[in-house]
Amino acid sequence: MQFKIRKAKVTDMKEVYGLICELAAFEHQPEAVEIKIKDLKKAGFGKKPSFKVFLAEHDNKIVGMALFYPRYSTWKGKTIHLEDLIVQENYRGKGVGKALYSKVLNYAYKKNIKRVAWEVLDWNTNAIAFYKSTGAKVFDNWKIAQINNEALATYVESNQ
Repeated sequence: MQFKIRKAKVTDMKEVYGLICELAAFEHQPEAVEIKIKDLKKAGFGKKPSFKVFLAEHDNKIVGMALFYPRYSTWKGKTIHLEDLIVQENYRGKGVGKALYSKVLNYAYKKNIKRVAWEVLDWNTNAIAFYKSTGAKVFDNWKIAQINNEALATYVESNQ
């Protein structure tokens, strides 16, 4: 199958949003997506873009994406967080995901980034096996911690 990888444009955000929703459904959390297309356009293509996106195209149709952004590690220095790597179901197993992943890693390497990090669900054994096959370490002993906006407001308001 022939496909190409390219940088996203602001006009691609509708398709990017669709892929985000597809990933949320795959991860059994379709109701978790709160962001809108306009938010992606503003955050990704303003004066100081918050993220970058590489897209996979087949026959002029967007079939996958890798969305990532810069972070800073007090241990390593400049790092990247790979937020989403998604390929439409019909195109999985055809090298599209690997091409997107490789594009992000090549970008990081050329920019002298010290680490690329991401989360993977423990039940996504195909993804875990793939990441390990590329030399990535998948940690079992680290837990993800998050606080949503409601809990954040409750905490801040009760500690003033």
